[in-house]
Amino acid sequence: MDASVISESIPKIIEWYRDNRRDLPWRLSPTPYGVWISETMLQQTRIETVIGYYGRFMAELPDVAALASVEDDRLMKLWQGLGYYSRARNLKRAALILLEQYDGVLPDTAEELCKLPGIGAYTAGAIASIAYGKPAPAVDGNVLRVLARLTAWEEDVMSTKTRREAAALLEERYPIGHEAGLLTEGLMELGEVLCLPNGEPRCAECPLRDLCLAHGAGEEERYPVRRTRKARRVEERTVFLLCSEGKYAIRRRPERGLLAGLWEFPNAVGTLSQKEALAWAEELDLKPLAVSPVGKSTHVFTHVEWHMTGYRIEAGAAQDRFVWRTPEEIRESYSVPTALRFYERKL
Repeated sequence: MDASVISESIPKIIEWYRDNRRDLPWRLSPTPYGVWISETMLQQTRIETVIGYYGRFMAELPDVAALASVEDDRLMKLWQGLGYYSRARNLKRAALILLEQYDGVLPDTAEELCKLPGIGAYTAGAIASIAYGKPAPAVDGNVLRVLARLTAWEEDVMSTKTRREAAALLEERYPIGHEAGLLTEGLMELGEVLCLPNGEPRCAECPLRDLCLAHGAGEEERYPVRRTRKARRVEERTVFLLCSEGKYAIRRRPERGLLAGLWEFPNAVGTLSQKEALAWAEELDLKPLAVSPVGKSTHVFTHVEWHMTGYRIEAGAAQDRFVWRTPEEIRESYSVPTALRFYERKL
């Protein structure tokens, strides 16, 4: 990576960001807590989606103490729809540690922040630079893409080694104080609005176009270099909307693993026929009265896809193995994951 190009680019990025930044709620007054919450929400989630969630979350849990004391089910409900629920669980775990060991205040160095659950190098760098003005880079996919194109970097950006090298090169050149935060957010913003990942990058509007080695060679779309991703595993599942006297069966998922601790509709591995679905209900002694299909749905996780088939089953007996609630109660108080939202709408 050409370090001199990075050095020349930094003041241009800061100037461009000052003049062009979007007005996002977490940028109005970037407190350490607000930066932490927003950056955690923004992992794997679109900005447009996060805006509403951030406002509701901060209104109900405005500080570390409120986050540490919130009931787990309420926390999951506030997070419902954002996905990657371990992020929310780690927020609360970290909040409890902050109260016990840091007087409820987030540390001001990336090194210390990384000791907290759920805070990695990227989030730590964002908090330290944006909220505290420390020379700590926050290197995510957007930033790596900007740097890879800027320097025509041939290294695999999916590699941990590459990410570390990029962070080290930036850190050596990082400003301190207010400009540290401007640089962090400016790099993110460039990757989000101009140096786009899919489709043609908007080079004509980019403040770095005269320095960018990939642009100079007409090879913007060749970068960043990525290794071939492993194909996702596909899982076939059958989802059951079990109804008894106007109430539907739900159950809590295990505390470990995918979608840990969330509520789900009963389901089985494999794609069951209507006849097989009826037999499944009979085996559980639900005394099924009728069964009807409610549609198919697909949900893509990072490493696995669920291909789902759903049935509504009128149950003559409400077994204690499930929790039975009305559709209104489920939507109001129970955190059903986005993967099953298609079936929640069928209640």
